[in-house]
Amino acid sequence: MQGIKPIYKKELSDHFSSYRFLILFALIAMVSMITAYMVGMSISKELKDIAKPKFVFLMLFTSSGAWFSLVQFVAFFGPLIGLILGFDTINRERNEGTLSKLLSQPIYRDAVINAKFLAGLTVVAIMMASIVLLISALGLIMIGVIPGQEECVRIFIYLIVSIMYLAFWLEVAILFSILFRSVATSALAGLAMWIFFSFFISLGASAIANSLTVDANDNNSDALVLRTKIETTINLLSPMELYTDSTTIIINPMRKTTRTLVQMGMMEQLSMSRFSGPLPLSQSILVVMPYFIFLIAITVVFFAFSYVAFMRQEIRSL
Repeated sequence: MQGIKPIYKKELSDHFSSYRFLILFALIAMVSMITAYMVGMSISKELKDIAKPKFVFLMLFTSSGAWFSLVQFVAFFGPLIGLILGFDTINRERNEGTLSKLLSQPIYRDAVINAKFLAGLTVVAIMMASIVLLISALGLIMIGVIPGQEECVRIFIYLIVSIMYLAFWLEVAILFSILFRSVATSALAGLAMWIFFSFFISLGASAIANSLTVDANDNNSDALVLRTKIETTINLLSPMELYTDSTTIIINPMRKTTRTLVQMGMMEQLSMSRFSGPLPLSQSILVVMPYFIFLIAITVVFFAFSYVAFMRQEIRSL
């Protein structure tokens, strides 16, 4: 595609040379390293002079430090990375008058939006890969356990899912930067969407589930299962819930389902006691595949909205 390569290189150069990227990366790396250090100290203290259990290396990503684990940190604060990187991608150049000059060159118009998204995605991938490698290196030093092949594959899958999750929020920010001429408005719209999916959708899911089962007996197990199923279904509309459920299964082999409430009879309890070991990697992938596919789908949908909105804008108004 004509023009995509030079725009891609320019966007990468702008990202890596900006103080915004340096401050953001330094802050995320610092919080991640502090969390991993506290988790590593706790693990090394608890497992001192005893045989290391299987998948102990993955505990660096799932165990909580003083406040949260790495998985929880990326799930909650990760959207801010994508929003900060993309909230002024288009409207800043439009307000400065450089976008009209760029489109007057022999460059395809869709090359601009494609190159800007690819550049942001590259930055996100580099940031996440660097953080995972730093935490892994710190874990090797503190725990003294070399991760096995399955652990490495699980960490790699976790990295891919995390990059796709941040790519969704990057695309949300790019969409708002196309729709709104003001940089402040696009930033506020992205923050509002993050707050909605982080807080209000879970509160709304609980309220709707309680209202739909208000006549049910609280002591009835069927009513409790129905209420939980309604609440879980509504929560799955949130990308944060999709990411949390999928990464929890991938990074924690002892988790066998994303459901928080499982009604078990006598035979189910017997089966759970017989097969209480870690879930194989292939089975973990099968469990989280619908969540991962849906996460990719909504990212593609938002990219399509951004693409159509940018292509239909008048060049004279840019």
